[in-house]
Amino acid sequence: MSDHVFISGPASWNQIVYLDHLPEPRPHMQFATSHVETIGGTSAGKALNLAAAAVPVVLHTILGTDDAGERVGSRLEAVGVELIAERRGTTERHLNLMTPAGERVSLYLDTADASGEIDPRVEASLASASAAVLDLSERSRALLPTAVRSGVEIWTDLHDYDGASEFHAPFAQAAARIFLNADGTDDHRALMRRLVANGATTVVCTLGAEGAVALDADGWHEVRATPVEVVDTNGAGDAFFAGFLVATLRGAAIDEALSAASVSAAGALTTHHLHPSLA
Repeated sequence: MSDHVFISGPASWNQIVYLDHLPEPRPHMQFATSHVETIGGTSAGKALNLAAAAVPVVLHTILGTDDAGERVGSRLEAVGVELIAERRGTTERHLNLMTPAGERVSLYLDTADASGEIDPRVEASLASASAAVLDLSERSRALLPTAVRSGVEIWTDLHDYDGASEFHAPFAQAAARIFLNADGTDDHRALMRRLVANGATTVVCTLGAEGAVALDADGWHEVRATPVEVVDTNGAGDAFFAGFLVATLRGAAIDEALSAASVSAAGALTTHHLHPSLA
């Protein structure tokens, strides 16, 4: 395995508010059952899980010069994530409303400023990586040509891709390994076939409590969700992605990687944080 996994994408500071049910669209008062503040962001979640699996990981992200940025950066570094952090403006912050059923409404309180120059360390980190994870963000989209030129295998997480979004399209075209969930499409298998036909070597679709399905040159593969008492669904998809990536880097075949991913996702479901190491 090469030196490290390179990840580019969001890291944020989140306030998570737990409710019995999501608010109705009318003026009213509602009591929270509990609340917590913690690290958020899909790329931070992947990086945390890789570091916990003893895989060297470099996270390229944008953090503000505020207290939230200091909290995010220091906690990621404390668990072994190497940061290439562009520091300016305010840190991305979300307010997530969550229900026991896993329903979520994410309110973006602040967003990252992606207008600056890309840190010159990024290209070198990409070139020496065993894999490059480019998560959905303006900064990652700008890095796609550099990643393609480097020859590193590109992984991406399209989340609720509908098969038509113009923003998602460059990620889908550049990546060899594509992950998504079924929320944005009525026929996830048809979408997966199209992504493979367009050049992806592996496409994985997570299905929540129903597990996940993958498609590669050998055909279809399925895995059941690992049974667990769910505390919070935030970050489960990122833990699944990271578990699959770790197993693949260590030589696992696709079915074994899916099983490892399912176990990894279950771990994230048992905590209010993106990974138990933050508890």
